[in-house]
Amino acid sequence: MKSRRHGLKERPFKTFGILLVLLLTTALLTARPFTNQSTTQINKRPRTREAGVQVGILPVGPLNAITDVIGVTVGHTTIIRGDNIRTGVTAILAHQGNLFREKVPGAVFVGNGFGKLMGSTQVTELGEIETPILLTSTLGVPRVADALLDYMLALPGNEDVQSVNPVVGETNDGYLNDIRGRHITRDDVLNAIKNAKGGAIEEGSVGAGTGTVAFGFKGGIGTSSRKLPPGLGAYTVGVLVQTNFGGVLTINGVQVGQELNQYYLKDELHGTNNGPCKLEMKPNLKDLRLCANAADGSIIIVIATDAPVDARQLKRLGARAMMGLARTGAAASNGSGDYAIAFSTSPDVRIQTSRDPSSPNAPRSIRVLGNDSMSPLFLAVIEATEEAIYNSLFRATTITGRGHTVEALPLDRTLDILRKHNALAR
Repeated sequence: MKSRRHGLKERPFKTFGILLVLLLTTALLTARPFTNQSTTQINKRPRTREAGVQVGILPVGPLNAITDVIGVTVGHTTIIRGDNIRTGVTAILAHQGNLFREKVPGAVFVGNGFGKLMGSTQVTELGEIETPILLTSTLGVPRVADALLDYMLALPGNEDVQSVNPVVGETNDGYLNDIRGRHITRDDVLNAIKNAKGGAIEEGSVGAGTGTVAFGFKGGIGTSSRKLPPGLGAYTVGVLVQTNFGGVLTINGVQVGQELNQYYLKDELHGTNNGPCKLEMKPNLKDLRLCANAADGSIIIVIATDAPVDARQLKRLGARAMMGLARTGAAASNGSGDYAIAFSTSPDVRIQTSRDPSSPNAPRSIRVLGNDSMSPLFLAVIEATEEAIYNSLFRATTITGRGHTVEALPLDRTLDILRKHNALAR
């Protein structure tokens, strides 16, 4: 009886404890701005291939993601607060070591230079990338770069470092996000870097893609990969994109945007004045860039490969990414910053930074692919870029911010259109 009475007394205390935990949890969630770093459990929208859309002819990697390139990791910080803050950070790491001490060959290709790609001139000059690649909101670039410097300088082995070249890309999320508030913090940046992992990647309205718009629909983060067969070297190419641009959405050659009645210059062509971009707004460039259906915006394309290629060949890969972008119907407008950042993870081409001042002139010997070996890699980049852009749209969810709502791509109608044109896999 004693133990039974003890159990009866204990149960109310257990119940009280559970209620107390619930109350404290609720208080903590309501007392601080909401920062969501994982949406995979609630996002039920399929990826492009899951929906029956097969892009290109080359096989994809196991995950069909940039993380199919061994060593590459990706992290997001997604920031959704109140009614007006819809932004974030995405981090791409080439390997898990100290990138400053073990740099990777890299290159930047500029399709249209209306953007703020920090660090690009040194990458172009030296052909090296020495930090994680971070993607964010346009006005967040300086603060994100400053936090990236904190991360790099604090790494063991970098105690004597006095110069670091942070690589930070951006697109303008000001249509859905209070961009002038510059709400991204140092902790947001460090969380994206430190939480970076391999495996499947969150796509759509996450990280740096939280507040972006593409083709008048909700854009975001997308990724894809291609794996060359053994006879072509068995190399992997992975692509990750931050989509925030316009044009006439085209999927597998079908002008889906036109059939959905959502595309660039629709109002001008039909003389209407009731679309998302009012005709009276057109003389004002500032307002035009805030239209959901405008072609201005930007895209950052990050390309990773395990092929042993140098900076010159990586720049050629970046150029082919623009062909994948064109396949999707992008308009490459005056106000769109279209950038590709490419790097190789191959240990054969790593660039070791010596801490021995007595050997600055030691020769470096590397083995790289020749020009004749590049064509299959070019096609891999084209296809992976195209599919990554589609994945950013297929996975993106409807977002409301700053009084605007940008709808997700209507998948049922899109698939019906593709089915009508025999553009789905059989």
